[in-house]
Amino acid sequence: MSDIGWVAAGGIVGAVGRFLVSRWTARYATASFPAATLFINCVGSLIIGFFLVWTTERVLTDPHWRLLVAIGFCGAFTTYSSYAFETLKMYEQGAVELAILNILGNNIAALGAVILGAVIARKI
Repeated sequence: MSDIGWVAAGGIVGAVGRFLVSRWTARYATASFPAATLFINCVGSLIIGFFLVWTTERVLTDPHWRLLVAIGFCGAFTTYSSYAFETLKMYEQGAVELAILNILGNNIAALGAVILGAVIARKI
């Protein structure tokens, strides 16, 4: 399979995963805050943090796995563009506190998730 095929395969799984997780999260969250986007960004950050550290420091893997997981899956699964748009809409609608919470949550929590993924990968 070509490099594009590996990225595409991961992207299909990531996009479908994002759709399913968004629908699942929406059942339990309020419509006034984009909890699904925050959750997906943190999960994707955890996955990429774990995977890239694990496959560069712990185990030897075929480079195609990085294309599949880091670029394809995580690229399609995480939702930075949605996060940016949702933050803008909250701000424009006067929900400045929620917009700030969204910025802090997506940046601090997602960075924390990358760090957690790296720590887990280094411990196993």
